[in-house]
Amino acid sequence: MVRWRCGRHKGFTLIEVLVALAIISIALMSALRAAGQGTNNVAELRSRLIAGWVAENRLAEHRARADWLPLGIQRGKQREAGLEFAWREEVIATPNPAFRRIEIRIFANADESHSLAHLFGFIVNAPGGVR
Repeated sequence: MVRWRCGRHKGFTLIEVLVALAIISIALMSALRAAGQGTNNVAELRSRLIAGWVAENRLAEHRARADWLPLGIQRGKQREAGLEFAWREEVIATPNPAFRRIEIRIFANADESHSLAHLFGFIVNAPGGVR
């Protein structure tokens, strides 16, 4: 049987301290990575929110000007809140000739690889308007 003296062992050994530091560093690195991913998610959500506004603005602009858009696809760029977005509008005929369906997609860049927003809407040809 081994007897310990109370006065001799007061504290942790070097191994115990190193193990505790390793555990703490792993926990802090995990917390730092989680915080970094949260920051990336905020930037993505901000881009998606603003892209949605761009899509809604495009549709509202067509309706306000009473545009009667030609069938087909149109592309362009728009700057909103300091960010540059590429947009693509596809105008499709409907069974009712007085209406046209417009599909608006907003992209982060011109290569259209990452869609941030997607909006469908309809435009109406005013009575006596161009057919």
